[in-house]
Amino acid sequence: MGKLDGKIAIVTGAARGIGRAIAEALAKEGADLALCDCQVEWLNDTVAAVQALGRKAMPGAADVGDAAAVDAFVAKVQEHYGRIDILVNNAGITRDKLLIRMSDEDWDQVLRINLTGAFLLSRATAKIMMKQRSGCMVNIASIIGLIGNAGQCNYAASKAGLIAVTKSMAKELAGRGIRVNAVAPGFIVSKMTDALSEEVRNQMMAAIPAGRFGTAEDVARSVVFLASDDAAYVTGQVLSVNGGMVM
Repeated sequence: MGKLDGKIAIVTGAARGIGRAIAEALAKEGADLALCDCQVEWLNDTVAAVQALGRKAMPGAADVGDAAAVDAFVAKVQEHYGRIDILVNNAGITRDKLLIRMSDEDWDQVLRINLTGAFLLSRATAKIMMKQRSGCMVNIASIIGLIGNAGQCNYAASKAGLIAVTKSMAKELAGRGIRVNAVAPGFIVSKMTDALSEEVRNQMMAAIPAGRFGTAEDVARSVVFLASDDAAYVTGQVLSVNGGMVM
C-alpha cells in the first residue's frame, strides 16, 4: 500500500527536472497525476514514466500566469478525476541579471510565473478542496527566498513571496482541512550545475556541510512526506532541503 493511494495530484512544471521527479515520486506512492507545463508534448516522457508505474497521468498545457488558462486547466482536472487532493506548485523560471541591468520584463516574467502562477493555481484549487474539506498544497520555493542572492533580485522576491503566501494560505485554509507547506531546495544537480567550472563547483560544495549537491529525488521525497498523512499535523512550514547550507 502506498502512502497516497487513491489521491489525485496536480504537478506544474512537470516536464523535466524537479517537477518530473515529484510526479514520479507521487505515482510510486499510489497517486494519479494531472501534469501541467507550457506545451503538452513536453510532458510525454513524464506521462510515460507515471504510466509505467501503473498510475494514471492526465497531461495539460497552461500558461500558469494566465488566470483563464489556469481556471480552465483545473476545471478539466476536476471533471476528469472528480476531485483534487494535492497541488504541487513547481513551475518556475529564472531571468538572472544584476539589479542595474535587470529589465522590467525580466522582473515581471519571473514574478508572473513563479509567484502569480502559484497564487492562481492555489486559488482555483482551493475552491475545490474547500468543498471537499480536505487537501494539501506544496509550494516549491528556494533557499534564495530565505537568504537572497546577487543577480537574482527577481527570483529571490518571487520565492520569498511564495513562502509568505504559503504561511498566509495555511492560516486561511486550515479550518477547512487543507494543509499548505513549502519546500525550499538548495543547490540541486541540474544542467546548470553540470555546466559550472570545477573551481566554481568546489566553491559551492564548500558551503554545503553534507558535501554534495542535492538531487531532484531529494526534493521529491520531501514533497511526498508533506503530501502524505505522515505530515497530517504539519502546515505553514518551510522544509529546507539543502544539505545544511542554510540552517
